[in-house]
Amino acid sequence: MAADLAAPKKPVMAPAVEFFNPWMIRVRGLAVVPQDRSSVNLWGTPFNGLNNNLAVSNSIVPELDISYFFTKNIAVELILGTTPHNIKTANALSTVVPGKVGSTWLLPPTLTAQYHFYLTDSIKPYVGAGVNYTFFLQEKEKGLFDAFNVKNSFGLALQAGVDVMLTKNWGVNLDVKKLFLQPEYRAVVAGIEVTGKAKLDPWLIGAGVTYKF
Repeated sequence: MAADLAAPKKPVMAPAVEFFNPWMIRVRGLAVVPQDRSSVNLWGTPFNGLNNNLAVSNSIVPELDISYFFTKNIAVELILGTTPHNIKTANALSTVVPGKVGSTWLLPPTLTAQYHFYLTDSIKPYVGAGVNYTFFLQEKEKGLFDAFNVKNSFGLALQAGVDVMLTKNWGVNLDVKKLFLQPEYRAVVAGIEVTGKAKLDPWLIGAGVTYKF
């Protein structure tokens, strides 16, 4: 009779569920390329009717970003970095006041919401949009100028990029952002007040290393 008893069934094990960690960081080399379309007012009057009388230098710096994934496709990203820039007169204004206007550091924390696509398990492009608030730090007048100041400013941001994962955790990244940034500025030269909008609207072009936790 013992031989007729059914053997006990083995419990069915559920398949292991892979743990989803929402955090990702990237370290990039970042090129900041402003557009030189700044307006200039002398005593409140537009100078020469042009919007390209100031030139802002490009800058290349290290940059860190932190991303948080709500799902495998939807994430937010915060970038952190600071860039130095020199400003000088250009075009018609340079014939009146030649040389440097001043220098400043930009601290432009930018928060974007992103959608990530999965072309393959390793190639993951994304697009994003968000907001930027730029702090202007350590402003210094130069050349013939007696004062120089740029106001902190909000701006919009658009973004596109791709992560190429080489392993489960490590990959490489290419990222391009466009900031719409037009802060107001004020400078003084020989007692003449110079004001206007610094129509920077910079491109932020970065490449670096991705680590997915």
